[in-house]
Amino acid sequence: MYGRDLLINEIDKLPEELLPEVLDFIKFLEAKENLASVSQSLSEKTFEKIWDNNEDAIYDSL
Repeated sequence: MYGRDLLINEIDKLPEELLPEVLDFIKFLEAKENLASVSQSLSEKTFEKIWDNNEDAIYDSL
């Protein structure tokens, strides 16, 4: 048993009072993933000036 089925099985074993904590952790992971994606998108324009120049063009193919 792997992935989603394993998680559901483990969640089913927990006492009801711990489920809000599990949900909070899931929401935290979702927010963390979203924050990483947003910060990457926001920094691309800033780093574009550094990354996209003729002096460093040789590194583009790496």
